[in-house]
Amino acid sequence: MELPAADDKFLKALAVALVDHSNGTLKDIAQAAGVSKATLNRFCGTRANLVELLLNHASDLMNQMVADADLQHAPPLEALQRLVDNHLMHREMLVFLVFQWRPYSLDESSGGRRWLPYSDALDAFFLRGQHEGLFRIDVSAAVLTEMFAALLSGMVDAERRGRVARAGMGALVTQFFLHGAAAR
Repeated sequence: MELPAADDKFLKALAVALVDHSNGTLKDIAQAAGVSKATLNRFCGTRANLVELLLNHASDLMNQMVADADLQHAPPLEALQRLVDNHLMHREMLVFLVFQWRPYSLDESSGGRRWLPYSDALDAFFLRGQHEGLFRIDVSAAVLTEMFAALLSGMVDAERRGRVARAGMGALVTQFFLHGAAAR
């Protein structure tokens, strides 16, 4: 689902506000997002509805990131860089997902099915990259998916906390994913 830029900006502001004011009231979250409490109340009604709305939006975004990276057809290295860049373009939603993560987040009974198309697409991409010789074959495609997600999630969270700079993050993530931390 493509949202108008203003709606996407509003949802990102709400995601950041929810992370930055994790124990705040709806009024606190509304103020941090730059809207009135009444506007936020009309928009979602409750904090639980807001979280669910943002999770659904994040899921839609993740699937759009995959589609935009053309993981099925583009050369794997180009697709990987686009995938990283697409994720970083929506870093606010990634930070929200890091904040929202719970051990049961992938359980079907907790809405975990929404993430299956994303993880399945990444698994297929990494498997294709293994067949084409770009990615190592001594670890499974599923492990590569998990490592990719962990690296990206960790970096956007570290940026939010002021531990790493935003500049050059896309290239850094791609190179680190491809080559690890070994000195050259």
